[in-house]
Amino acid sequence: MEFIRDYADWFYLVGAVLFILTLRGLSGPKTAIAGSRYGMVAMAIAVLTTFFVAEGPVVWMIGVAMAAGAVIGIAKARAVPMTQMPEMVALMHSLVGLAAVLIAIATVLKAAHFGQYDAEQLVLVNDAMVAQGHSAFVGFSSTYRFELFVGCFIGAITFTASVFAYGKLAAKKWAKTISGAWVKPVQAALFIAMLVFGGIYFATDSLTAFYIMTLFALAFGWMWIAPVGGGDMPVVVSLLNSFSGWAAAGIGFTLENNMLIVAGSLVGSSGAILSYIMCKAMNRSIINVLFGGAMGGTAVAADKGEQVQRNYRSGSADDAGFLMSNADSVVIVPGYGMAQGRAQNAVKELCEILKEQGVKVRFAIHPVAGRMPGHMNVLLAEADVAYEDILEMDEINSDFPATDVVLVIGANDVVNPAAKDDPSSPIYGMPILEAHKARTIMVIKRSMATGYAGLDNDLFYNEKTMMVFGDAKKVVEDMTKAINGGGH
Repeated sequence: MEFIRDYADWFYLVGAVLFILTLRGLSGPKTAIAGSRYGMVAMAIAVLTTFFVAEGPVVWMIGVAMAAGAVIGIAKARAVPMTQMPEMVALMHSLVGLAAVLIAIATVLKAAHFGQYDAEQLVLVNDAMVAQGHSAFVGFSSTYRFELFVGCFIGAITFTASVFAYGKLAAKKWAKTISGAWVKPVQAALFIAMLVFGGIYFATDSLTAFYIMTLFALAFGWMWIAPVGGGDMPVVVSLLNSFSGWAAAGIGFTLENNMLIVAGSLVGSSGAILSYIMCKAMNRSIINVLFGGAMGGTAVAADKGEQVQRNYRSGSADDAGFLMSNADSVVIVPGYGMAQGRAQNAVKELCEILKEQGVKVRFAIHPVAGRMPGHMNVLLAEADVAYEDILEMDEINSDFPATDVVLVIGANDVVNPAAKDDPSSPIYGMPILEAHKARTIMVIKRSMATGYAGLDNDLFYNEKTMMVFGDAKKVVEDMTKAINGGGH
């Protein structure tokens, strides 16, 4: 395969272009399938090219690892329901971080191994390596040690932070939000210690300092994400996506692989941009999300039952079906409740029935609805909802005052009017879907419990709101039956 070795840079260039086309394709639902295909081809080119240009690869070990990864990946892809996709994405990010750490450790151990030889012995060892087709070991420059330091600590932080995010999203008992005055000093101490020992490694090439730096980075990653409240987890998932990209780019520098540097940089920069967009949609800075802990504190208070009993109006699925069938326009606002109830297909059927009766139906999507970026868009696409019926917050907010009925399915914080009119609310100033301006509001929820961010929702007590309690899928199906039995 000398041809591939000779033209490896050209193959990598083709792969890089395809990765750029992947991001372009994934920017819109109509081109997402093509974008995914570009990505698969690019990754195949990158893996095969790297395999053939590697020096003395242990073929059987690589083959076993790739086969095992493929089997596990396919099995998980088939078995994981959409409700568990956010935590699965977080877990995937952790593996990229772990790979960066392991590669950095292996590279440092390689340096330590060659460091045991004196100058005369090293010449003999290098001659033997060159004779076997390997490149000679020339030592690590200060720049190379810096790359190892940065790549390793970003990977370590990404690993433990992503593991905690997985546990938080999966509601694991060991992933509880922490709070208190002690949190920030501990975070600062871990971060400073990580930098200090990283600096010692950089200056002295000490293997012990490198290991200690890695341990502090792992601890910091956990402590960094642990105080973040549930309402901010979509931003955290997006940011960890960015970190996994930068970790991959760091691996690329360590391995001197241009393709990995390009692919990691694309993921890192796109994830950072998405995090910025989501923070803007919440009217918060990324620093506030990651170190402010505002949402986390609210969640703790809510968990203690500090809620005031308020009056609300409830109705049945039949009542809701009658109101929608007699409306001219309906806007559906999906939230995590739709994902939890696996109601997207039932919602699609409801949408089609209403359209058959002449009702204008559209979907309103908030940038941070659900548990990960684009969660609601993915669910609706899975149910084959028409792309032109799915509108973002900025596109549809001005239409709410002229909307006859808004149907909120399991969403909470993204439609909370407190963000507009309650300066004491932790989400005050956050842009929301202005469902409260519609003529009639219907909300499907299992109970009056607070949402993931732990905040009570003033919308539920609005005089125009009717609460419909029950599992989202069952309630939507009952609404469809009620409409089929009535008329426009």
